[in-house]
Amino acid sequence: MEKWDLYSKYREKTGNTITKGEHIPKGYYRLVVHVAIFNSEGKMLIQKRQTDKSRWAGLWDLSVGGHVIAGETSQQAGERETKEELGIDISLQDKRPNLSAAFGNGFDDMYAINMDIPLEKIVMQEEEVSDVAWATKEEIFDLIDNETFIPYHKSLIELLFFLRNHSEIHTDMD
Repeated sequence: MEKWDLYSKYREKTGNTITKGEHIPKGYYRLVVHVAIFNSEGKMLIQKRQTDKSRWAGLWDLSVGGHVIAGETSQQAGERETKEELGIDISLQDKRPNLSAAFGNGFDDMYAINMDIPLEKIVMQEEEVSDVAWATKEEIFDLIDNETFIPYHKSLIELLFFLRNHSEIHTDMD
């Protein structure tokens, strides 16, 4: 059974865990991670979720996403999820999330990485992923408009496309 660490509203581990599927108690939060993989053409690798998923079934999503398992770091979870869902080895050990965001009952660390991967080299996890494709920002916006992509705010997609080539969000002030 997959266990998740529970965090305070300040993103501190509380020492408590829950089992996947259990209700997250009020005042506690979970940690999820997303990895957005971009190729040298400036396209994002997107995955289509299986039709039997309990949430967002059959919709397109960012390259990789999943929960951080109890005891893992965000980086370890991003590496594990990328290997599990797409069969791709990546290293996030020297990387901080490009973006960390709070949502209803959790925190989401997002990584934007550049990597050219031929689609035929991807090994999709059958239980999670039904298809993969490379997509431009505009193509993802169209998928969102057509309600065939998870309904992220377009500004988040825009920011991920920007962050793929910018590790800092500030410009130099020299």
